[in-house]
Amino acid sequence: MQNGCATPWFGSKGAMTTRPVHTRLLIIGSGPAGYSAAIYGARAMLEPILIQGLEPGGQLTTTTEVENWPGDIEVQGPDLMVRMESHAASVGTRVLSDIISELDLSDRPFVAKSDSGTHYTADSVILATGATAKWLGLESETRYRGFGVSACATCDGFFFRGEDIVVIGGGNTAVEEAIFLTRFASSVTLVHRRDELRADRILQNRLFANDRITPLWFHVLESVEGTVDPLAVTGVRVRHVKTGTISEIPCKGVFIAIGHTPASQLVRGQLETHMGGYVVTRPGSTETSIPGVFAAGDISDYQYRQAVTAAGMGCMAALEAERFLAESGPA
Repeated sequence: MQNGCATPWFGSKGAMTTRPVHTRLLIIGSGPAGYSAAIYGARAMLEPILIQGLEPGGQLTTTTEVENWPGDIEVQGPDLMVRMESHAASVGTRVLSDIISELDLSDRPFVAKSDSGTHYTADSVILATGATAKWLGLESETRYRGFGVSACATCDGFFFRGEDIVVIGGGNTAVEEAIFLTRFASSVTLVHRRDELRADRILQNRLFANDRITPLWFHVLESVEGTVDPLAVTGVRVRHVKTGTISEIPCKGVFIAIGHTPASQLVRGQLETHMGGYVVTRPGSTETSIPGVFAAGDISDYQYRQAVTAAGMGCMAALEAERFLAESGPA
């Protein structure tokens, strides 16, 4: 891993300035989408630069056991991301520890400014900045995150076979996750602050028809309870929003399902977005509304949000960037 430092040079009038770092392919983000794009981009001889961002490795660095990555029966999330970074670097990707703070997509070459003061220019850009789960902000929620508290049922539901589970939320995400978790759990309690759901009607019908799911209306999560050594969830405390009464629900898993926030702040107002900030891509492609700019992984994927689908989209983005550069040439 290298630092993103630019080379000082002297302009035509003798004033010292900073020489921009140019690349044919700039990849912003270092999760499975970013590293996969880097591997394919490097193998295509595009000599990509990958900017890791604020959270190198993305969401998988906060995950413990990963059991749905093909080829690994079980792998630690941080270990998997270290391997992906090493792979990307070994084939020629320049991996930089830097954070992009501004991105100008108004003209090619595209211009990115970083926290380190470096200016990057690029003939093409792949956005792989991902998305982050929304959390409630409780101290106990943070303490048990990865030890019984999760924001991804498809990632972690398998660990709670035959257990009692609590899901927090009332929208599509919460209802979908509650239904999915009944494949593993003996019971699912859906905790919602109102007495009606915001989810699509067809999802509500499926939820109410499932005898393993019990809605708990007019309640919010007060705290997650558990043991310290080892860290493990044993239940939750919930509060009735009208009476203030506190109740305890024994459970082994708590899924916070109040939505995700795509990390698309850099491109809002420049690229077409929808559904709260997800970057719009052409159907069956990673192409965005600006030629030469591609989006891969959770920044555009509001449906699956899996490491393996993000990696596949990273591959697609790199192949499409290679084709774009071959057809359009340098900026």
